Amino acid sequence: VQLQASGGGLVQAGGSLRLSCTTSVRAFSTFAMGWFRQAPGKEREFVAVISGSGTGSYYATAVKGRFTVSRDNAKNTVYLQMNSLKPEDTAIYYCAVGKSQTIGGGWSDAWGQGTQVTVSS
Repeated sequence: VQLQASGGGLVQAGGSLRLSCTTSVRAFSTFAMGWFRQAPGKEREFVAVISGSGTGSYYATAVKGRFTVSRDNAKNTVYLQMNSLKPEDTAIYYCAVGKSQTIGGGWSDAWGQGTQVTVSS
């Protein structure tokens, strides 16, 4: 399985970015998709997840109300709209494939290279 995340960049605090992740996984709509991030010197942390159908989602407390996860099953793509960005959002963002279509079903071992997001103060 290949995962290609894109859309990262340098933005000022308060700005917005939209990340995209395209995957080669077959039967894309049968898998939940998620976003994780890893800041320098820190462990990778969960950001958001969306169910296979796109009807359910869940967010980390740190991003709830600012980030929105969505997906286009016809394009095998998941998105992360990030608004009101803060310097503490600076990290490499990775997308992940779930083990099932439901939220909370665990994650596969495929991660991809991620995309860098840097928020300046």
